[in-house]
Amino acid sequence: MAASATPAAPFVLAALLVQLLAPPRVDAAAPSCSTVYDTLMPCLGYVESGGTVPPSCCAGIKQLVSGARTTPDRRAICACLKDLAKAAPAPYIGRAEGLPDRCGVQLGYKLSPDMDCNSIK
Repeated sequence: MAASATPAAPFVLAALLVQLLAPPRVDAAAPSCSTVYDTLMPCLGYVESGGTVPPSCCAGIKQLVSGARTTPDRRAICACLKDLAKAAPAPYIGRAEGLPDRCGVQLGYKLSPDMDCNSIK
């Protein structure tokens, strides 16, 4: 007498099919500009008016730099900063480009409207 299939067999088969047909897993996407802007929002008062750099601003910069583990991450952040620099008045850019040093962070490039983000590794 032939053994009958277990009641769980269709579910196991379905699970295997789902695994085979599922799209390949990819790494997390590079940060969006809205994420970059939200992270740097505590820096806005300093960039606009000068004064003391808030600790939350430095924490945001450090978070962005430490989270940029891949070349696409770093290039995406650079592109967002470049867009901000294009829209900002010169005094704002001057204060913003000094923020990494004030926060003890190595950004790896100088903030400007003319940055070549594709050169970032």
